[in-house]
Amino acid sequence: MADAASRLNRLAEQLLGAPLPLRIRAWDGSQAGPPDAPTLVVRNRRAVRRLLWKPGELGLARAWVAGDLDIEGDLYAALETLAGLLWERAEGGRGVTEALRDPDVRAGVRELVRLAGPPLPPAPPREEVRNRRHLHTRRSDKRAISHHYDVGNEFYEIVLGPSMVYSCAYWDAPDATLEAAQHDKLDLVCRKLALAPDQRLLDVGCGWGSLALHAARGYGVRVVGVTLSQEQAGLARKRVADEGLTDRVEIRVQDYRDVTDGPYDAVSSIGMAEHVGDRPYLEYARHLHDLLRPGGRLLNQQIARRPRRDEAAYHVDEFIDAYVFPDGELAPLGTTVTQLERAGFEVRDVESLREHYALTLRHWVANLEADRERAARLAGPGRARVWRLYMAACALSFERNRIGVNQTLAVRTPESGESRTPLRMRTWPA
Repeated sequence: MADAASRLNRLAEQLLGAPLPLRIRAWDGSQAGPPDAPTLVVRNRRAVRRLLWKPGELGLARAWVAGDLDIEGDLYAALETLAGLLWERAEGGRGVTEALRDPDVRAGVRELVRLAGPPLPPAPPREEVRNRRHLHTRRSDKRAISHHYDVGNEFYEIVLGPSMVYSCAYWDAPDATLEAAQHDKLDLVCRKLALAPDQRLLDVGCGWGSLALHAARGYGVRVVGVTLSQEQAGLARKRVADEGLTDRVEIRVQDYRDVTDGPYDAVSSIGMAEHVGDRPYLEYARHLHDLLRPGGRLLNQQIARRPRRDEAAYHVDEFIDAYVFPDGELAPLGTTVTQLERAGFEVRDVESLREHYALTLRHWVANLEADRERAARLAGPGRARVWRLYMAACALSFERNRIGVNQTLAVRTPESGESRTPLRMRTWPA
């Protein structure tokens, strides 16, 4: 059929109840929509079939990952438009079910079915994880971690840069370098934990060993880092050996639940707790509490979602769950603090780094886009597209206050009540 772009544009307007502020270019070369807007490229009819068979976020994600859809122009502007029209409209405006009661919309959908071609559901891209049940067993957690982190160390070197830190940086100014901001974040964690020479630090979810190296090198502590990723552990051990710190740093492929060699003076958990899950979270907090000596500190850095009026109706992000973090679950900050307190911790400080994570993600996206072809060769085109979309979308989510990230400092306070923390906590003395 000729002029597919106009047909798609008209149906989008019917479904949304408002003009689509994106330009559409379809597989037949036709175009429709504002000429100066970012362009949504619909490469083939399969993209339309994906949306028909799975309306909403997951259908869009499948089309994007498979390369059936693309965006030309400002990716952030396009995603911001889609977020406002789809996700935020669904939360407070007319949903798809209500729209389909409109006879004009139903007629448009019938036209879309004819436009899409043979009514067969396309197979999901191979990057999609299926049968996600959020069991959070040792086996399922290891499988989920492998899906996300065993993509290839060279791929992550492109995205993260030389620091190899895969969590929110700490920015002094927006024009600072990513390397400087990540150095400052690692040092902030060490200072909040009040690390001192020859203390024992447990780094839960140690990644490629950057925090372990920083703590051993700069603060003279002895570090045990645990990860479920074989690829992370291999590179972390090499980095430790290259710096001559094998007598100070041990990297294990081990589940945090199997760490039993406490007591530790401090525990860091930076960007790991999102993988724990709602139901096992209290067990996680209690286990870390038991691994600390009395007076020991936990620094827990964790992404948080905003609370919902109806918490029972909350469901995980379909795209993130299917392609990025299988079995990942976000909790509101208040829930996390409550669980830490239930486990026996005294929460002494909470610092929001929401804007810091938005800046970090924009730098990661820029790194990926600067070396996109090599990234696609290393991880595969679909996986590279997943990472570009999820990091850009998450940057906007932090900027729009849809999600946040917090560093929570908690202490295993002795029975005497003596916390050994300074009266002015935010000075973070060395």
